[in-house]
Amino acid sequence: MSPHHSGLQHWAQCERETPLRAGIQRLPRNPRTLPQAGPASGELQPQFKLLSAAPVWVLFVQDLNVEPEVKYVGNMHGNEVLGRELLLQLSEFLCEEFRNRNQRIVRLVEDTRIHIMPSMNPDGYEVAAAAQERDISGYLVGRNNANGVDLNRNFPDLNTYIYYNEKNGGPNHHLPLPDNWKSQVEPETQAVIQWIRSFNFVLSANLHGGAVVANYPYDKSLEHRVRGFRRTANTPTPDDKLFQKLAKVYSYAHGWMHQGWNCGDYFPDGITNGASWYSLSKGMQDFNYLHTNCFEITLELSCDKFPLQEELQREWLGNREALIQFLEQVHQGIKGMVRDENYNNLADAVISVGGINHDVTSGAHGDYFRLLLPGTYTVTATAPGFDPETVSVTVGPAEPKLVNFQLKRSTSQAAPKRRIPNSGHRGRVLPKKVQPRAARKKEPMMKQPQRGPA
Repeated sequence: MSPHHSGLQHWAQCERETPLRAGIQRLPRNPRTLPQAGPASGELQPQFKLLSAAPVWVLFVQDLNVEPEVKYVGNMHGNEVLGRELLLQLSEFLCEEFRNRNQRIVRLVEDTRIHIMPSMNPDGYEVAAAAQERDISGYLVGRNNANGVDLNRNFPDLNTYIYYNEKNGGPNHHLPLPDNWKSQVEPETQAVIQWIRSFNFVLSANLHGGAVVANYPYDKSLEHRVRGFRRTANTPTPDDKLFQKLAKVYSYAHGWMHQGWNCGDYFPDGITNGASWYSLSKGMQDFNYLHTNCFEITLELSCDKFPLQEELQREWLGNREALIQFLEQVHQGIKGMVRDENYNNLADAVISVGGINHDVTSGAHGDYFRLLLPGTYTVTATAPGFDPETVSVTVGPAEPKLVNFQLKRSTSQAAPKRRIPNSGHRGRVLPKKVQPRAARKKEPMMKQPQRGPA
């Protein structure tokens, strides 16, 4: 199945036959040409283009309410193709089950904005597929993009700064990018960065192959290098318990991942901290957590990176429930609005949770979503020019707790916070403007060895 053939036709049919806003985008060669709003209902607007003629499609499905954003990204390595096929099948499954009024899927679609990128690396996929047709073996054939670059070693390295900040003090979220970041990354990477900054994503999974395990951040080890290699060591995020739970949700809903023994490896519960497996620098998973509000894990889904066609049905049945359950995990923790005394929505307000050294921010319309495990938390909302507001919140195991904040203007600060009127707010969440931090001398970044399937 090809996303630029049957995928287009299927999504056009989905829009015609369901009251959904389904659409297709294409990642641009120059991401600065991204439109300021998504396609209107009933329209399919191709908007993106890459190195070669092969487009990178982003499928999304939603209704017309404000909802948390969740995404799946597949085929980042062109020769790891199972994720690509599963995501194409998932897109059809969601539309068909919604049309058939499957109440679980209806509720999921009505409460969630779902973005699906079947292939981040179509150029690599074409190379890998051609090699398969010619019966050319090679573990890495088609892995990289058309420029020969591994896209999962190509994102700005923000781990160095967060490890420094954790020790010496500094921001724990939305770390700024280097001024010259665009010159350091590939077109696919630049396009994806622009994409994930253009939506207020809450949850994500990146689908790979070559192992069977759910991998969670951090991917880059905090340990020092030894002879050019960074030693493996468990390197947890401040949200480690939450990430472990998210990984277990997928692992235990999967047909066999949770058993642990797969592909000659053993992972208890079918999950692993990325850095404890092997250290990976400049990966997309850590970048999501450190630069945006998004919590991303990496799913290794098959021992064979390019499985045979006759194996796809078994793989779909083994992953279908896990793919749905993971999407449902975006609905846990707390959510709400941040407003001022006049009920104007406050964008970029910081939501802090006591005991967890990682904050999130409100979106362009003042809405926020913070994933949390069940428990009682002290939550504070802050914004420049306003007094902070702190509340105690008890989070249950089911639906997210609604917690709205109404901040009062600070009498000691005159600088106002940008206010967003309560007008129509559909359309894409605009990129946040991250204020540059004080310049500091950057530590030299050494090239990481390319190891493992991630």
